[in-house]
Amino acid sequence: MGQQVAFFEVISANAERARKFYAERFDWQVDADPAMGGYALVDTGGGIGGIGPGDTGVKIYMRVDDLDAHLDRAERLGGRRLVPPTDLPGDFGRFAIFADPDGNQVGLWA
Repeated sequence: MGQQVAFFEVISANAERARKFYAERFDWQVDADPAMGGYALVDTGGGIGGIGPGDTGVKIYMRVDDLDAHLDRAERLGGRRLVPPTDLPGDFGRFAIFADPDGNQVGLWA
């Protein structure tokens, strides 16, 4: 079995509008946290995601056991590292981001 999608993220220049749109469109529970700079965790009823401010885009995060090994493999296949392994606050683990050969950003979460 391949790697599992663990998390998704929707980033928008107008995060408040994006939160409202996705909450109403899919009946998601979206809770913005001012302490997280307007970033909101999303409960889809079957998964978890986030909606926040920044450059517009959608990103998926794959669950992996070794961030460095997966970043190395992405580079061997023509991708490039964008964000090195980074600790998340609390007990939320670590993440990293790479770009595929077309420039699409993909997150890794361990």
